[in-house]
Amino acid sequence: MAFVDQVKINVKAGKGGDGVVSFRHEKYIDRGGPFGGDGGRGGSVILKVDSGLRTLMDFRYKRHFKATPGQNGATKGMTGRSSDDLVISVPEGTTVTNTETGQIIGDLTEPGEELVVAKGGRGGRGNIHFATSRNPAPEIAENGEPGQEFGLQLELRVLADVGLVGFPSVGKSTLLSVVTAAKPKVAEYHFTTLVPNLGMVQLDDGRDFVMADLPGLIEGASDGVGLGIQFLRHVERTRVILHMIDMSGIDPENDPYEAYQAINRELESYDPALLERPQIIVPTKMDMPDAETALEMFKEQLAADPDVADNVEIMPISSLNRDGVQELMRRTADLLDVTPQFIAKDMVPDEDSVTYEFEANKKPAFEIEEEEPGLWVVYGDEVEDLMRRTNTAFTESIMRFARVIRKMGVDDALRKAGAKNGDTVQILDFQFEYEE
Repeated sequence: MAFVDQVKINVKAGKGGDGVVSFRHEKYIDRGGPFGGDGGRGGSVILKVDSGLRTLMDFRYKRHFKATPGQNGATKGMTGRSSDDLVISVPEGTTVTNTETGQIIGDLTEPGEELVVAKGGRGGRGNIHFATSRNPAPEIAENGEPGQEFGLQLELRVLADVGLVGFPSVGKSTLLSVVTAAKPKVAEYHFTTLVPNLGMVQLDDGRDFVMADLPGLIEGASDGVGLGIQFLRHVERTRVILHMIDMSGIDPENDPYEAYQAINRELESYDPALLERPQIIVPTKMDMPDAETALEMFKEQLAADPDVADNVEIMPISSLNRDGVQELMRRTADLLDVTPQFIAKDMVPDEDSVTYEFEANKKPAFEIEEEEPGLWVVYGDEVEDLMRRTNTAFTESIMRFARVIRKMGVDDALRKAGAKNGDTVQILDFQFEYEE
């Protein structure tokens, strides 16, 4: 199955049901009055973590998700049925971003965690709510609110405690196959690993952790060369990095020290915080004849480098002979015991504080623009929401709408803008004639 770790989708919540105009007509009940019920709530769109998923493959062929609308109200004051929410399963480690604003909506990392990404519209009120002493039999009802609609980008960042980094063919997949039950493809050529592989390491002392064999790096990966960002995105969540370096000497052009520096440069270019995480240098293929000599030279070069910390850990292994493997796993578990979770790149933690703005900075209820001579367009969230909820099939509903926008100041604003009797005023798709 193909590995998909980035996808764009469109979600639309259900519209709320419409309220109805109805009157009570029953034998022996005089002047029964308004009896129209409310519309039901539209279904919301919810993302839910499914521990059984490892990829966003399910979104490759279906990218539009629409929840069902709520039912309209009914007579006898009955409320329409609210729609069920649309629940979409995603794997652990999914980051959700609004494609229009670039804002990160959520980061789903826990099994069963849910995130409402589009809220269903409220149901409209029936005429039972609009009865007053002056108007005991109103022909007024509201339409249901439209559901929210968004374009989202889902990005999977593999959840692993330990990440294996290094150039292609240094033995990452081999180590993963030795210490876990995972069976990644192993071969002697570059880019054998094209997707992240995960495995669970279980130690004899009862400790366990998740290890990820991540696709190999090359020069320029942080700029998108080779597998590039496809690899680097997944190392962000790891708490401990095992930096694997080939000591076999099979490739004369492969200098272990230069390889070590090159990988660290790519990590730093992508996110400097990655180099602040615990890192163990793991010389590999120590069963080869020239490996010990190459390791000694590598240690000398490290010692002479002023930018390398004195306490850097080096733990050579041979996955073929299992030499040093268990010691490496135990030391890795020790580091995990004392290493906290890190915040992934571009992830901003939620703040407990709330910012209150002055009323002067609040978005206006409406704005007016003369689109062409004699045609005035009124727009704005508040006035457009009022228009959507007005049932234009009833004269009283339209009159109520006119009273509300007059109180909002629309009439005065049109007059000041230069509107004249007979001009056309448009709100959304609804047009009416302006009269002073």
